[in-house]
Amino acid sequence: MSSQLPLALRWPAHQRFDTFLVEGSNPLLDVLRDPLAADAFFICGPRASGKTHLLIAACAHASAEGQVAQYLDLARFAEGSVDGIRALGGSDLLALDNVDAVAGNRAAEHALFDLYNRCRAEGTRLLFAAQDSPTSLGLTLPDLVSRLASSTQWTLRPLDEAGRRTVLRERAAQRGIALDDDVMDWLFNRHSRDLVTLTGLLERIDRAALAAKRRVTVPFLRQLLDGQG
Repeated sequence: MSSQLPLALRWPAHQRFDTFLVEGSNPLLDVLRDPLAADAFFICGPRASGKTHLLIAACAHASAEGQVAQYLDLARFAEGSVDGIRALGGSDLLALDNVDAVAGNRAAEHALFDLYNRCRAEGTRLLFAAQDSPTSLGLTLPDLVSRLASSTQWTLRPLDEAGRRTVLRERAAQRGIALDDDVMDWLFNRHSRDLVTLTGLLERIDRAALAAKRRVTVPFLRQLLDGQG
């Protein structure tokens, strides 16, 4: 089980505070950077609104400051053992993603409740993320709902298309890939426009372009993604 825990996770380089481009988010970033700003923080927002990005960025920032940070995607325990939840603790910052995934799972909810209480007693900062607010997640353990609802809360909104294009271009540039307007238009017209999907596509494109030693062009993408010559 220990091999599955993200205690030594290498935080992805593209998920940092300075690459989070959501208008009006500076107050949120200031809180997440400051270890004294909030003992428990709950971020809610729809899929691809940047929740995981912020949790990873907070962990990376804490690690850079010499603190111990842990991250866990609760979706992995929604159907199975909750030993991974109970095994966490002893860190300066604990980030728990996809809290809504354990709603209705009695064992997981109790494990999360116990973890919350233990971490607060240890002085651990807690950072949660889910698609809805704590009172709207469908959690069945009232004490857990109460604990989560007492957190400082922030709601995210997804980037508009211009923002997603900017993020994708910047992430491509970090890999040494130039995406011109034709390439961007093709990607956005032919594939899902959420950043999770687009980032996954970018990784695939990067590997293929390096292997083929080719520039990223529309014909190259047609061949790679559509199987057309």
